[in-house]
Amino acid sequence: MRESAPRFRVAIPARYASTRLPGKPLRLLAGRPLLQHVHQRALASGALEVVIATDDPRIREVAEGFGAAVCMTAPEHPSGTDRLAEVANRRGWPDDDIIVNLQGDEPQMPASLVRQVAAALEECPEAGIATACARIRRLDEVFDPNVVKVVRDARNDASYFSRAPIPWHREAFAIGVGGSADPPDDGAAYFRHIGIYAYRAAVLRRYPRLAPAPAEQAESLEQLRALWHGIRIHVIEATEAPPPGIDTEADLARVAAEFERSDQQIEVGQPR
Repeated sequence: MRESAPRFRVAIPARYASTRLPGKPLRLLAGRPLLQHVHQRALASGALEVVIATDDPRIREVAEGFGAAVCMTAPEHPSGTDRLAEVANRRGWPDDDIIVNLQGDEPQMPASLVRQVAAALEECPEAGIATACARIRRLDEVFDPNVVKVVRDARNDASYFSRAPIPWHREAFAIGVGGSADPPDDGAAYFRHIGIYAYRAAVLRRYPRLAPAPAEQAESLEQLRALWHGIRIHVIEATEAPPPGIDTEADLARVAAEFERSDQQIEVGQPR
């Protein structure tokens, strides 16, 4: 049984340029910048330190305006993980520190899940990365390439991540599913990957030096690089799974409506 909470830091990579939603971190949600909501989730997790990593002075100005610590990074980083590696070096974080990478477009990320992935890595010293998954209960999600699937081994380490339906249920999928809305239910559970990661700082520093993996480039899934180079990724099932993050105007409108409904519920009698 855990005697104390995990010790960890949170880094939030934030880019201004977004193909589908330009200026995404600074778009307003319930009257505040999207990035501020994410920052509040990180603070609520109990992290020792929360840092926003960006290369854009507009983001820095807004983030410092709501009291966030900001680390300016180089603009040419190909991924958020590379950006966080620079933060680890700039801030001198020890190699055995646990760093949670919280994406800047996840304003509904449960603080409990931030703690959970940090604790999972702390409790699995052989792993270099920990992440989370949630059970898929609809067949259309199994076949949706935007829903990344993960298969775990007996230790709950990742065997593979894919946009394809894995594991492939040979019998059920070969004959069709007969209009069923549910995945096959004979022990072959399906899990979607939740894009939150806990890294050891030493792994973060090593990551930019690793060559991209062929499968990573084919699937456009950065985490496959770690598996290709033999880094163990421990995958826990989330006790509280978040809804999808914000990538489009429609996503922003959906989350704004959910925030509004939540505020209305509080106003009719629920305590804050």
